Amino acid sequence: MTSSIPQALQAVRQRLTLAEQEAGRPAGSVTLLAVSKTFPAAAIREAYADGQRAFGENYVQELESKAQELADLAIEWHFIGPLQSNKTRPVAQTAHWVHSVERLKIAERLSAQRPPELALLNVCVQVNVSGEASKSGCAPAEARALAQAVAALPHLRLRGLMCIPEPTEDASRLAAQFALLRTIFQQLQADGPALDTLSMGMSADMALAVHEGATLVRVGSAIFGARNYH
Repeated sequence: MTSSIPQALQAVRQRLTLAEQEAGRPAGSVTLLAVSKTFPAAAIREAYADGQRAFGENYVQELESKAQELADLAIEWHFIGPLQSNKTRPVAQTAHWVHSVERLKIAERLSAQRPPELALLNVCVQVNVSGEASKSGCAPAEARALAQAVAALPHLRLRGLMCIPEPTEDASRLAAQFALLRTIFQQLQADGPALDTLSMGMSADMALAVHEGATLVRVGSAIFGARNYH
């Protein structure tokens, strides 16, 4: 039921503020990305009315259709799902951010297909910090070279890194994976690119991610409720 979205958003914002305080970080230093995949445009409209502006989508078709349906709203669209090279054009034309760049070919296509009249497309390199074969993302050892190559592309703006850790309730394992991403991020910053985004943390592990340096958390179910996959 969408009527609970404002209350859920308020609760997530309070959790985020508390996590910032506990991590000794300034209030408002972490961006909340509302992950709206599988939820209808009406749910996004309700969250928007409550002040949420950044929304994340995992599927190209959903991103396209919702962006068209909600074109009257000033939404910042983030594409956060796996991206195949034959699906890059609509993302390059619609999204403001892409978090899931794991191969140079994907970045090259996004850059080539970004309409020149639009602002640079903000991108994050996705790193497979858990080493799981089923996970998207480049290997940690390859992240630096990939990030430098992406940063050189003309219609993209490299903003930082993204990860999806393994699904575990072992906080120490999660913390180690978030810390690995932060370490790579700091190494990249030392190389020179002006990076500002660590996209990590979701509904269940948001506080831990903030403690480990996240600047953006991707929260879906805690805002919109349980997903109904068809």
